[in-house]
Amino acid sequence: MALRPADRMRLQEKMETIEAGRGTVLFNNGDVVRHAWFPLGATLVGFRVLLDDGRGVETALVGREGAIGGIVSQGRLPAFSCAEVQFPGKLMRIDLQALEKLKTESLTLRYFFARYADCLLAQVFQSVACNATHTIEQRAARWLTMALDRTETATIPLTQDQLSSMLGVGRAYVSRVMGVLQRDGLLATVRGRVEIRDPAGLRQRACGCGAQVRAHFDEVLAGVYPSSADNEVSAK
Repeated sequence: MALRPADRMRLQEKMETIEAGRGTVLFNNGDVVRHAWFPLGATLVGFRVLLDDGRGVETALVGREGAIGGIVSQGRLPAFSCAEVQFPGKLMRIDLQALEKLKTESLTLRYFFARYADCLLAQVFQSVACNATHTIEQRAARWLTMALDRTETATIPLTQDQLSSMLGVGRAYVSRVMGVLQRDGLLATVRGRVEIRDPAGLRQRACGCGAQVRAHFDEVLAGVYPSSADNEVSAK
């Protein structure tokens, strides 16, 4: 995180590290949120809003650039969405009461989380606009490049069923889109994972929503994303 060393130390003293598998639910709609989680490495967590027909549509994706739980609400309030681990790995966790106490002790820490809340809200706003206006191919490419931006590898543990669920569309649509992207040499699907072969080409197929969100993050919280150079090296 783009934190001052003293603030980082304050947080780490109150945190514990946990291991979470794919599909681990950090909280469901209506749950009282008691912790904030910070993904480490390639761990990714998706926010999904459940519709009345049982489908879930992803509204935000959070990796090592961000945090989940009690960040916007600043307290133990009921969750509106489901937070589910999409890519397994480690997360650091802190009790929200402890986090709120630290915020009262450090003005810079309080401002940092306020700025992050703005960035997370921007991502949700952009996701709503994207789902309403862009094609399934653009959205699928956006999701994959967002995952690439937040991880240390171009191999993404993802099935077409998972991607269709996150995009809120039928598997047949996703299968056709992935087939086109694979035919064009942008990626390969192998046993429940997607291997990004041409990150630059995939970004050209994506809509500009991911880039807009990243630009906002870079302006408000410079340094939270891995550098583009790091991602390109990881993709080789």
